[in-house]
Amino acid sequence: MAKHLDALLNRPSEWLRGSGPLSEIVISSRIRLARNLQKLPFSSRATEQTMQDVLREATEGLRQTAMLKDGLVVDLGELDEVDRQFLVERHLVSREHIVQPKQKAVVISPDEVFSVMINEEDHLRLQVMQSGFSLQQAWTLMDALDDELSAHVSYAYSSDWGYLTCCPTNTGTGLRASVMVHLPSLVITKQINKVLHAITKLGLTARGLFGEGTEASGNFFQISNQVSLGRVEEELTENLARILKQVLEHEQNARESLLKNNRTELEDRIWRAFGILRHAKTMSSGETLDLLSAVRLGVDLKLMNGLDRTTVNELFLFSQPAHLQKLEGKRLSAQERDTKRAQLIRTRLGSSS
Repeated sequence: MAKHLDALLNRPSEWLRGSGPLSEIVISSRIRLARNLQKLPFSSRATEQTMQDVLREATEGLRQTAMLKDGLVVDLGELDEVDRQFLVERHLVSREHIVQPKQKAVVISPDEVFSVMINEEDHLRLQVMQSGFSLQQAWTLMDALDDELSAHVSYAYSSDWGYLTCCPTNTGTGLRASVMVHLPSLVITKQINKVLHAITKLGLTARGLFGEGTEASGNFFQISNQVSLGRVEEELTENLARILKQVLEHEQNARESLLKNNRTELEDRIWRAFGILRHAKTMSSGETLDLLSAVRLGVDLKLMNGLDRTTVNELFLFSQPAHLQKLEGKRLSAQERDTKRAQLIRTRLGSSS
């Protein structure tokens, strides 16, 4: 199984492909659906036998869909800790899904656009990821997968409440739409708290790089709807897109203001970050994200020559702890990871030191 995961190292993850609409700010768009199988207890009350039944029925159903018929089926119980964390870092599974991994799995499409967690909080968590500001495209793909899968498995559904889910906030459509955005200028200009407070009042929530329960790092924020009950899918995605456009406008205005009024200080921040990345001998994961965030801003504002967004995005991913260890082919201590991380970054940025 680990060998199959190794193949993922040789291709870019969809969420960091660096293309698509407004990709200078919007890293990725994601649609996730929560679904449960009819006549089977929710995962929170399921026995081991029930989870086996869910795993078998779900896998058989997914294998009959056009999107996942050639997908990689990964049994989390067969993976070690590093491989499970590797899947989290690629945004293919949640952090919660890798806890107590027995009788849990994920099915991943060859291009990593589709992934389906089996026996997470709900029996099924269907996910579609698209690079850039592509919520409508992601929803279209998800709608097709959901329709096709429903022809092969029976969902738990109520005519009064909609799709039944373990958590009441997901009941109804079971949909969570989210976008991963890079907002360094709002952070630099100290406007970020005001913006995040405003979107909370409008029914959205902001989380960190790896979703629920994580703090923002590297100036990345995952913005999504909070509830799905009482609204149709198109309304949820359109509402998120409408509010997000305002957030993007604030970030763009902040970038223009920094260029106009604080260009020297901004360039100094960016080039200092690049200098540290290019020459440091040891580097923590958190520091790396912050420095790469500054460099990515420089690339997006065309303040740096000879460096492209793809290279920066790859460093965001490959500098993560599990990716580093997969690249090395062995377990590394925290100190060893910091050293290897700095070495990887120096190599990718062309430093000979």
